[in-house]
Amino acid sequence: MTRVERRDPYKLKNKIDMPALERLAPNFDWRTYYGELQFPKFEILNATAPAFFQELNALLSNEPLENWKTYLRFHLADSLSPYLSAKFVDENFEFYRKYLRGAKEQQKRWKRCVQYTDHNLGEVLGQAYVRRVFSQQLKQSTLNMVRRIEAAMEQRIRQLDWMSPETRQQALTKLHGIRNRIGYPDKWRDYSSVNIVRGDFLGDIQRCAEFEHRRDIAKVGKPVDHGEWDISPVTVDAYYNPQMNDINFPAGVLQPPLYDAKLDDAPNYGDTGGTIGHELTHGFDDEGSQFDATGNLKNWWTKEDREKFEKRTKCVSDQYSKYVVVEDVHINGLLTMGEDVADLGGEILAYIAWRDAAKDDNLQPVDGLTPEQRFFIGFAQWDCANERPEDLRVRAQTDPHSPAEYRINGVVVNMPEFAKAFSCRAGQPMTKPPETVCRVW
Repeated sequence: MTRVERRDPYKLKNKIDMPALERLAPNFDWRTYYGELQFPKFEILNATAPAFFQELNALLSNEPLENWKTYLRFHLADSLSPYLSAKFVDENFEFYRKYLRGAKEQQKRWKRCVQYTDHNLGEVLGQAYVRRVFSQQLKQSTLNMVRRIEAAMEQRIRQLDWMSPETRQQALTKLHGIRNRIGYPDKWRDYSSVNIVRGDFLGDIQRCAEFEHRRDIAKVGKPVDHGEWDISPVTVDAYYNPQMNDINFPAGVLQPPLYDAKLDDAPNYGDTGGTIGHELTHGFDDEGSQFDATGNLKNWWTKEDREKFEKRTKCVSDQYSKYVVVEDVHINGLLTMGEDVADLGGEILAYIAWRDAAKDDNLQPVDGLTPEQRFFIGFAQWDCANERPEDLRVRAQTDPHSPAEYRINGVVVNMPEFAKAFSCRAGQPMTKPPETVCRVW
């Protein structure tokens, strides 16, 4: 399936049993595979992409064994090359970073080592990080911002003129069911079984990978752990998990220059508030809106409301598809639709929440900029970027996020509040005719 097709969760839901899997790809010894990896007994599994396994089955019989050996030898060396001697590391950089992405030089070794530690022992590194930079006061102030933005979302849902009472109630039920997770897990991951050996870097990487693989296998047949995080506390990112119905903001994304407790609310809501609203809106974008309040893939829409929703998301997709990424490459608006809808909805929610938080404040200009201008400048600073053409070209084909420039400009042209703040006149580049403005949530 294409990346766009894989954004449809119904196309990825293909539950089968072991006999059906063996009929799908009989040339692969599934029972030996699961036995060697010590999987617990299970009855049902999900063959995410059946056509892939059919093609694999054909290749297993059509390709000579020597070709498979060569293919697997290459991929073993290729996947481990960042952790081997300098020649392997340099070759990996020359192709993946320099040729494909346009990078000019290798990152310093200490920076790469920090990244490897985060990737492999993230919640050990995270504990030290949280102790240094993430106070309970910061956690509480972030939670207050989250609750204000959720209140803004509830207000928006109740006021939507295109949604029926039946669907509206389901949307509110889902909103009220969202779990807010901020900073770090309540329970830290136990790495005591991982043997870290000084002088055996590759071995350490492999043992960490095996630990995570075993940990995942051990989940089979057990209740879902709603306390588990998908990213580490030091990560500068956030995410929404539709099957958990939770929004997650690690400590790393709640630091300056993104969120600065020393600043007033305007830039903080424009920046971090928009991120919070973004993740919240993911629960209601074209993909997340197909999951219910408990994370089940279930249609909670009336047919008419879904059609109205899809018409509004198409407005966003059509707008972004016109943007040029680099040279002759345009954004694939169907690939980026979920992120673009979340960017737009998130910043609208952040603006509403900020205005509510500041309704009793005597807001004054700072450095010659009005509070409204500083809100949008905070938003723009959220995605500062310096991207090379090679990287932009690759990401246009693979990344569900639009380039940084359009994640900002593509949003504010749909917000009359921006045009008012900066006195933009009708017909100027950062405005759209009112009848063409996109609004989903």
